[in-house]
Amino acid sequence: MSKSTDARPVAAALYLLPIATRVPLKFGAETLTSVTCARVGLTVEGMDSRRAEGWGETPLSVQWAWPSALPHEERHRALVDFCMEQAEAWPRFEAAGHPLEVGHDFQKQRLADLLEAFNARRRGSEPMPWLAALVSCSAFDLALHDAFGKLNGLPVYETYNGRYMSRDLASYLTPAEGSEVSFAGKYPEEFLAFPRPRELPAWHLVGGKDPLASAELTGGEPRDGYPVLLSDWIRRDGLRCLKVKLRGDDAAWDYGRLVSAGRIAVEEGARWLSADFNCTVTDPAYVNAILDRLLEEEPRLHGMLLYVEQPFPYDLERFRIDVRSVSARKPLFMDESAHDWQRIRLGRSLGWTGVALKTCKTQTGALLSLSWAKAHGMTLMVQDLTNPMLAQIPHVLLAAHAGTIMGVETNAMQFYPEASAPEAKIHPGIYRRRGGKVDLSSIRGPGFGYRLEEIERELPAPVKRVATRA
Repeated sequence: MSKSTDARPVAAALYLLPIATRVPLKFGAETLTSVTCARVGLTVEGMDSRRAEGWGETPLSVQWAWPSALPHEERHRALVDFCMEQAEAWPRFEAAGHPLEVGHDFQKQRLADLLEAFNARRRGSEPMPWLAALVSCSAFDLALHDAFGKLNGLPVYETYNGRYMSRDLASYLTPAEGSEVSFAGKYPEEFLAFPRPRELPAWHLVGGKDPLASAELTGGEPRDGYPVLLSDWIRRDGLRCLKVKLRGDDAAWDYGRLVSAGRIAVEEGARWLSADFNCTVTDPAYVNAILDRLLEEEPRLHGMLLYVEQPFPYDLERFRIDVRSVSARKPLFMDESAHDWQRIRLGRSLGWTGVALKTCKTQTGALLSLSWAKAHGMTLMVQDLTNPMLAQIPHVLLAAHAGTIMGVETNAMQFYPEASAPEAKIHPGIYRRRGGKVDLSSIRGPGFGYRLEEIERELPAPVKRVATRA
């Protein structure tokens, strides 16, 4: 059943915005020192032939989306090339509807085929994984949601209901076997928080290469007016929540790192910790030993540890590890594993209790995952992909509407704060943490409320522009 508000994509433009980090960011076995942000302008056409252009942006974080021994540049080039192919594919996708409907259908009907053909052309090289495909798709999907809101003149979060959607959640989601959950007649709006909070507690990332004490400084740190040491960050931004990156293959280092960061947190007045093992653990006993030792030797820090994030490999179907012994100790959140609601359903059956949502796996996928997880009593968090510029706005909006366990992770201001300077003039509260929080009050208007016409950013020429309908 079609609606008068339906829209279809008719044109796309892809821009590439390179950014260098001020300090390195460690992802598992790799370290990020630069990133390319894919920015997409997507034009949609309504049933009455009116048009609107929406915008989406995602950092193409190679190390996170495609962990591999392949050279970084080979993977980076593949991600960019796959974005170029999608710039061709989205305007040619013959579908109209609500953006969640069109975005879902594109992922199911086109994205998988595009990825299969793309990998076939790589002639025996390591195939691009599905997570990387989702990351490259997400800027287009975000732009689709933004455009729909603009076309209909209202914030896009006000459209996730039966007034604008033709299909209910039962068209997409299947409840867990044995549950009493039903998605019939339900829409994402029922699982979202309204009105959204004006402020959110902000999580600071303690990277694996971040110096914690003055003795660790080498003299090569940036002198750009931004803090370097954790204690200085906590004081400047009034931080209360710290996410600690761990290695997952060195228990002594991981325990020591968690304790060191935790003691600084206590000294400086921070209240909460989380531990991120970045998919490198293969045996639950590794995590359990660290948690048990923390409980025995550092009970205050153990109490401050709010949750544990993604210790185990993200390919759940290949690594079906029973994780109940970990989640019996602390809430255990899926991150890289949570590609979509089907994998969340599998994760729940293995003992995972929470889901870390990310807009870089598409707005469409995040909303469906959120709805499935909440309906089954799972706890939510919204995690960062070090989102600068426009990417920060849908990111914090998702957290505000999701009802997370505690605020939102936001760390672009740590790693490339100047990259967002034009956007920060219009939205100062979401590019600088104050009192341990981000302030969303400047976000307003249709779509994602970017207020793009007020942001003085000069874009480079698009690397790809495609229009299929005059």
